[in-house]
Amino acid sequence: MARVVLENVCKDFGKVQAVSCFFLDVEDREFCVLLGPSGCGKSTTLHMIAGLEEMNEGNIYIGDKRVNELGPRDRDIAMVFQDYALYPHMTVHQNMAFGLKLRKFPKSEIKTRVQEAAEILGINKLLDRKPRELSGGQRQRVALGRAIVRKPAVFLFDEPLSNLDAKLRAQMRTEISKLHDRLQTTMIYVTHDQVEAMTMGTKIVVMKDGEMLQIGPPLEIYNYPVDKFVGGFIGSPAMNFIDVQLVERDSVLFAMADGFQLPIPFAKKSYLKNFANREVILGIRPEHIEEHFFADKSVYSETFSAVVDVVETLGAEVQLDVAAGEHALIARVDARSAASRHAAIELAVNMDKIHFFEKDSPNLRIKTEKR
Repeated sequence: MARVVLENVCKDFGKVQAVSCFFLDVEDREFCVLLGPSGCGKSTTLHMIAGLEEMNEGNIYIGDKRVNELGPRDRDIAMVFQDYALYPHMTVHQNMAFGLKLRKFPKSEIKTRVQEAAEILGINKLLDRKPRELSGGQRQRVALGRAIVRKPAVFLFDEPLSNLDAKLRAQMRTEISKLHDRLQTTMIYVTHDQVEAMTMGTKIVVMKDGEMLQIGPPLEIYNYPVDKFVGGFIGSPAMNFIDVQLVERDSVLFAMADGFQLPIPFAKKSYLKNFANREVILGIRPEHIEEHFFADKSVYSETFSAVVDVVETLGAEVQLDVAAGEHALIARVDARSAASRHAAIELAVNMDKIHFFEKDSPNLRIKTEKR
């Protein structure tokens, strides 16, 4: 168990800056997720923590030890890779024991640790099999087991679920979360999948183009994204964005665009006074749009008309792709909806959940609440 601190850490490859200089503090026993699109620098950051990639400048601390000059084996970390990295000619037991054997652990200690890890992961009956005889989920458990037997201070995960199908990914998300609860060890996890980040992390670091845009608990980032990029990256389906003009009429502030106009709640109006008669970007998450017929009128207070383009019936809900004027939007509505393609529909918005972003880059979120 250990705290991990990255202090002014930078990395470039020639003229390309892969990771801009930043500070990151991962508390002891925290589950920190580095989240972002491909090429944002998250895996490079993880590799610098592991000692697999050299920094250009800065310091990395694991526990109370500065590890800049230490190799991977001396940093008290264990890494789980995307491709499992199992030896095909070895059994499960041999794969899990290999690192301990190299470190000259006693045979009795190796046997005990492998059996304990296998028990935790439910792979006791697989110890004599070879990787080719295992499913993708079983291979990933073996890779986890190989890390567990090390009893490291920090676990590092580099997109470990990317090669699994959707059902197995969901199952392994749960298992890794349970593993964190059981081991109470610091974990740093890299992914481009925001569902993994939201469901597993206690802290999320959203990255783009080598920079850390926002750091915080999952719900804080979901509810209060720092800018348009974070707002669109967190949440599935992605947040709807609409260019609107803020116009005041008879003391009421409206967000106006082709196809609809929405009156802004009074509680938000005072925060937007400096943006009156200016263009901003309105953000509405699909889950905050409901079919008017089924909407709780005390929550979904304002409506707009649209035409349905696509209907996706998902069982517990219906996802609609609609056109409101010139704007293409996505709404997640009640499963009882009878919406059909090309039909007109009245949709309602939870106005307490809307977001506004500045029109000019970097499209910062405009604060509209007390925090």
